[in-house]
Amino acid sequence: EGSEMCRRDRARSGFMPRVDAHGAYNRTTNPAQTFATKLNQGMIAQDDFNVNRLNDPDPIDNYAGRLSAIWPLYDSGQTWHGLRQAELGQEETNLEMTRRRQQVIAQTVVTYVGLLMAEENLAIVQQTLTASRANLKLVKSRYESGFVVKSDLLRTQVHIANLDQQQLQAASQVDNAKAELNAAMGVAIDSKYQLTSRLDSGEEITGPMERWVDIAIDKRPDLKQIDFQQSAAEEEIKKSRAAHLPSLNLAGNYEVNTEDFNESADNYSVGAVVTFNIFSGNKTSAKVREAKATLRQIQAQRRRLIQRIQVETRQGYLQADSAWRRIQVTRVAVTQAEEALRIVRNRYQNGLFTIVDLLNSELALQQAHTNYLQAVHDYKVANASLMLAAGTLDQNFQ
Repeated sequence: EGSEMCRRDRARSGFMPRVDAHGAYNRTTNPAQTFATKLNQGMIAQDDFNVNRLNDPDPIDNYAGRLSAIWPLYDSGQTWHGLRQAELGQEETNLEMTRRRQQVIAQTVVTYVGLLMAEENLAIVQQTLTASRANLKLVKSRYESGFVVKSDLLRTQVHIANLDQQQLQAASQVDNAKAELNAAMGVAIDSKYQLTSRLDSGEEITGPMERWVDIAIDKRPDLKQIDFQQSAAEEEIKKSRAAHLPSLNLAGNYEVNTEDFNESADNYSVGAVVTFNIFSGNKTSAKVREAKATLRQIQAQRRRLIQRIQVETRQGYLQADSAWRRIQVTRVAVTQAEEALRIVRNRYQNGLFTIVDLLNSELALQQAHTNYLQAVHDYKVANASLMLAAGTLDQNFQ
């Protein structure tokens, strides 16, 4: 952003006059320069017209100070077009920053949702482990009473050992997810904090897919950014063509000359300069063609970007819609798995089902919870991707 502001200030400087100060010293015996120097110093005398002195003058010193100014009244529109390009560049930079900000938010949302899922998954494993240990007491009691064989007890213990491994893996995934979130937020990797929210599906996306595509075409900062690039390219064409037009400058000089600083003479000159290029070796025409080629490239990039925006928006919408439907299905599956486990546990206590039935019901409930969490996670990620594709993602994302 700072470079664009400097570019804009530099472009504006073309409307202002330029003032330069010059200082020079020279010593010469050149006849023409000697005579001109004395004339500038106001030191010409009658003896200086002596033929011998004119042809063979003594050395002369000169200290000159000059103040010059030039003010471009009209430069064929070059400065104006340059200023317009700088202003367009400033807007383009602002839009680029907006898009980058949205991408950072999206990355943070994805890693945050990933951490929520890792913590929920750890909680599910812990709940399953707690239930399995309670079942172990039941199996152990029935084994000691002679109602089941030892293999039931061993199978249950192996099942708990597997859950212990899953708990260790789930805890490791939580630590990794926290490090990824810290990196996404730009804080120290080992920063500690407690999440206060749960992994919740939130509200269903509304509106047809075509409306989201229209929103994306209207809101995407990078599409607006390329529009500003196109406008800047059009200004470059006008700027190149303007080189065929004349330019008008005011110019002025004020000069002081002296030989020893005891006496001095000053002079000034003011005037106007009109410049009109007759032939530039086709340089101007070549610059126009180059500017037109750049414009065509930008227009092609814009068409490709619109296609990419349409694809990204459709993908985000379809993924979000699919994940939302999976949430509904897996929510019902969790309820069914809970009821199935309750029935199997009761029947196992009454000796009607085997330990395999009980352990399979536990695994089915754990898998149902995991599937539900995955669906919610996928929906939140797809929702963020959809809003990123539509150019509407901000820090208020829920």
